[in-house]
Amino acid sequence: MVEATPALAGAVAQKKALPVEKKPSFRAVLKQHWMMYVMLIPAALCLALFHYYPLWGISIAFVKFNPVTGMKGSPFVGFQNFEVFFGSRYAWPIIRNTITIAVGKIFFGQLTAILFALLLNEVRNRIFKRTIQTITTLPNFLSWVLIGGIMSQILARAGLVNVFLTKVFRIQAIPFLGKASIFPWTMIFTDVWKGFGWGAVIYLAALTNISPELYEAAAVDGAGRFARLLHITLPGISSTIVLMSCLALGGILNAGFEQILVLYNPMVYSTGDIIDTYVFRVGLVGSGGMPDFSLGTAVGLFKSVIGFFLIMLSYWLADKFANYRIF
Repeated sequence: MVEATPALAGAVAQKKALPVEKKPSFRAVLKQHWMMYVMLIPAALCLALFHYYPLWGISIAFVKFNPVTGMKGSPFVGFQNFEVFFGSRYAWPIIRNTITIAVGKIFFGQLTAILFALLLNEVRNRIFKRTIQTITTLPNFLSWVLIGGIMSQILARAGLVNVFLTKVFRIQAIPFLGKASIFPWTMIFTDVWKGFGWGAVIYLAALTNISPELYEAAAVDGAGRFARLLHITLPGISSTIVLMSCLALGGILNAGFEQILVLYNPMVYSTGDIIDTYVFRVGLVGSGGMPDFSLGTAVGLFKSVIGFFLIMLSYWLADKFANYRIF
């Protein structure tokens, strides 16, 4: 046992004698930072008005909603709308299509963005590099309504792509938007084309954090460009790759509503119809001109609940494997 020296005893006594700092009261904080709280009022009102107030509409999923009589005049049916959806022949194909298209977009989108960032990082001409980056990033800011119209013309049987394939490779025209087996791949690769330039921005930023001294030391040791890429560049951005992949998991049920709504047709419903387009068609358009608000709300609520748990899972995975936390 170590004896307490006079110096140690004096330090302990001085520490005990120090006054305990009191936590300021809310009134004192409000008085000091009232301007910041005033600035929060518009954002809080928008959040309450457009995010929390509409949540009452969830109750439509548990009634047979009648727009004429309103919620009070609509009979309560419990989980009947969910049973109707899961008992129909559309439920599992729609869920399968959603997951298939979403996973394909995430996988090929991440892979293409990483490869493009690695290639662009090797370009030494700054003007050429910025020009290419601007051109490839621009499609991300264009609406799918505009791009969908262009794609419909380019991918048509008499479109630019099929004319090229027919004349150069002597193959028959491919119905990119009219064949069920091809349509999901068309959605995946058109989405990758639209977003890979924007996705590469994050990886280019991560590449700038790698110390140039590592490349210089590797070059002195005789490492070639591929060896430096394999042992320095990829490990340097591995945490970013894991982080983006984990966060993408939260949006796995978002297969691209605008894109598919613009480009799909009844011929490809078997492989192209996803949860969002089904909700739109059933809940707002309806069959025979009679929309089913209750069924559409039930399917949308199902997607939201699953999406919530997927987002929580993605944040947990990001914290576990990439040391990333937002709360």
